[in-house]
Amino acid sequence: MSTAADGAAYWLRWEVFVCGALIAVPTALAAALLPRLRRSVAPLRATDLWVPCWSRLHPGWLLGYRAFALAAAAALLGRNIASHGLTVFFFYTQWTFLLVTVYFALATAISAHGCWVYSKKASRKADESHGFLNVDVENHDLSGERKRDEIDKVKSYYEEIANEKRAAFWGRCMQIIYQASAGASMLTDVTFWGLLVPFFYRDRFGLSMVTDGMHSLNAIFLLTDTLLNNMPFPWYRIAFFVFWSCSYITFQWVLHACGGLSWWPYPFLDLSSSGAPLWYLAMAIAHVPCFSLYWLVVKGKHAYFPRLFPHAYVRTSN
Repeated sequence: MSTAADGAAYWLRWEVFVCGALIAVPTALAAALLPRLRRSVAPLRATDLWVPCWSRLHPGWLLGYRAFALAAAAALLGRNIASHGLTVFFFYTQWTFLLVTVYFALATAISAHGCWVYSKKASRKADESHGFLNVDVENHDLSGERKRDEIDKVKSYYEEIANEKRAAFWGRCMQIIYQASAGASMLTDVTFWGLLVPFFYRDRFGLSMVTDGMHSLNAIFLLTDTLLNNMPFPWYRIAFFVFWSCSYITFQWVLHACGGLSWWPYPFLDLSSSGAPLWYLAMAIAHVPCFSLYWLVVKGKHAYFPRLFPHAYVRTSN
């Protein structure tokens, strides 16, 4: 496919140093700006992770969807590994799909715990409501104002979750993985369908159900979860998307430098071409519109769903 990356001459080319700077500079900037930008965003609440954005939708439905997505993603990834071995992880596609699978595994676990918490609170509320009604029937001495106060306490679970505790370590990890995999899925699918298939693999790339699915279902799974969940999507977490992509490029460089691989999974990663810096620059810039595209989807959901579904859509996250 490409020239083997062996020998000191290959790694002493000027293109290598320029491409290395295109990897190191965004990573350093993301690491430097992350702490400052994080302070300007409201903290993530624990309930944001498992409470749906639809008032009449029980959290169990979100749990069920996440469990289904986990099973489907794991089956697809497992089939790909069974067919081609661990060499599939030479490709960014499988890195991204693994990240999506990890997200749904963590999200399923947190949703299951959230449903357990929800069931305990719902049971306690039902007991309080039952006690209130019994006292009302027996004594007939509750004022109308007190009745309204008591009923309001039972009426809506969503009115209380604004004061819930902040998300713990695993909850923050879940959101980081969610946003990194969202950006990576957009980059993977746009690169595959918009660049690789029409220009590089047009004549000899045979689409298969597994390959086709991995470059479509990753985004579909996440977008469906986004339509159901109530998680915020702060833009500053593009930093973790940058870290993820730079980790993959570093992995490829180390693999080639150590002689573990003599071909490049993606032609534009090959450093032997004088045009390599332009390719690396283009892919670095592409991270911004790919992440912004998903960010705009979430912003659009929060902006238009309350107007389209004023009685059904409930946004509790900031």
